Amino acid sequence: MKLAQYIAARLGVYVVVLFMGITITFFLPRLMPSDPIENYIAQLQNQAGQTLSEAEVMQLRATLAELYGLEGSLFTQYINHLKRIFLTFDFGPSFASFPRPVSEFIWVALPWTLGLLTTTTFIAWSLGNFIGLLAGFFHNNRLATALEVVGVLIYPIPYYILALVFILVLAYIFPVFPLSTTIRPGPLTWSKIQMIATNSALPALTLITAGFGWNILSMKSLAYATKEEPYVTFARLKGVPPRKIMISYVFRNALLPQVTALALSIGMIFNGALLTEILFSYPGLGLLMRTAVGSGDYNMLYGTITMSIMAVATAALVIDLLYPLFDPRIRYK
Repeated sequence: MKLAQYIAARLGVYVVVLFMGITITFFLPRLMPSDPIENYIAQLQNQAGQTLSEAEVMQLRATLAELYGLEGSLFTQYINHLKRIFLTFDFGPSFASFPRPVSEFIWVALPWTLGLLTTTTFIAWSLGNFIGLLAGFFHNNRLATALEVVGVLIYPIPYYILALVFILVLAYIFPVFPLSTTIRPGPLTWSKIQMIATNSALPALTLITAGFGWNILSMKSLAYATKEEPYVTFARLKGVPPRKIMISYVFRNALLPQVTALALSIGMIFNGALLTEILFSYPGLGLLMRTAVGSGDYNMLYGTITMSIMAVATAALVIDLLYPLFDPRIRYK
């Protein structure tokens, strides 16, 4: 019963977060002083040499308002906006690539972002926790101290600094990897997989290194505190092998706060991934968002931000739902 209540509460929070995120995304751009339709009409007027008549401008304004879902009151637009997103996943056509729908661009970019983010987060989290566990359990060892120093040095460095350092060292001074991402379209062959891996190496290295330091430091402190608990001392006095104490007694108990921290930091990791994609011209949602901002493509901006909210909320929900597997107290309460 407690497990069912736990799942129902998490699903409720997930729906509320989605609703609030999409609502803010809808209303915030409408507070801006500029009007995308008037801007578009002004561009057309300039291209046509100011030859459009007043009647033609009025007709064009009405057509664009209908096309982009800007007809009626603000409340009517909001209800229609929710219907389009939740029922048909329709964000309207792209301003910059009219009449191609925004969802078409998002479905192409989303797998790149999810693939890069999922892989790097899993590697950074697993590797950082493993090294932190060794550093905390063998805290008197010189190697453990060196690993802690590595974590302290890496942790405060932001994503964009790491990305610039890797570009400078591994793409410019020593041209091991390409300077920017270039992936040719075509069927998925072995050579294309190698090309994707080569072009994804630097963005992945940036994200892994950025997420690496905090996991080392936090797991190291947790493992060190847990190994001093009375039940661990009792197991040691009973002659339980050190390896079993480290894995079964220390790691399993120190892991729970790390899972919680991962769920809380998933939004920050996603933002770092978007910024990294922009710096490396990686073909994901981050690059799509930058292009939308540069070209004033409001529908594309709506779509990418909404998709980012959905991705972060869903990732946090998945971690929340997996939490009972790590903490049996939730299952048996």
